[in-house]
Amino acid sequence: QVQLVESGGGLVQAGGSLRLSCAASGIVFSVYRMGWYRQAPGKQRELVAVIRSNGVTNYADSVRGRFAISRDNAKSTVYLQMNSLKPEDTADYYCNAFNIVDFWGEGTLVTVSS
Repeated sequence: QVQLVESGGGLVQAGGSLRLSCAASGIVFSVYRMGWYRQAPGKQRELVAVIRSNGVTNYADSVRGRFAISRDNAKSTVYLQMNSLKPEDTADYYCNAFNIVDFWGEGTLVTVSS
């Protein structure tokens, strides 16, 4: 049974930082592309950042330079360090694992107050 469990969300003031974690189980973590997506109220889910099995990363333009994705294969965990947070970063953040098929976590809420 595959599980992706996110943690680290919460309420933060604009300009602050948060670190999200996603612990995976039931998959061979090291071969999966891992990613973070977000969905704001009334909007479609969008890509935030991905990190491939070889460590190559990609970011949405809106977060590049502020967010950093990383992975620890020994712990089967992917992280998203979010700095200089803005109110428009407010959303539910979802962890994704992809290798032919997709797996999703249940999400963690990030709220950035102005």
